[in-house]
Amino acid sequence: MNQAKVDEGGTSDAGPLTTEEREELKQLRRQNRELQMERDFLKKAAAFVCHERDQ
Repeated sequence: MNQAKVDEGGTSDAGPLTTEEREELKQLRRQNRELQMERDFLKKAAAFVCHERDQ
């Protein structure tokens, strides 16, 4: 099934994603990666601060 037909609503709910949905998914995955990296950085920074404080 071609993308234009999917974008026009030619599939069921379980069918392929529309172009808009694909773009949103791509954006959400990118945002998720960024948030995970930020979380990991903050965990390391907190561990460093706690280690420095204990010395």
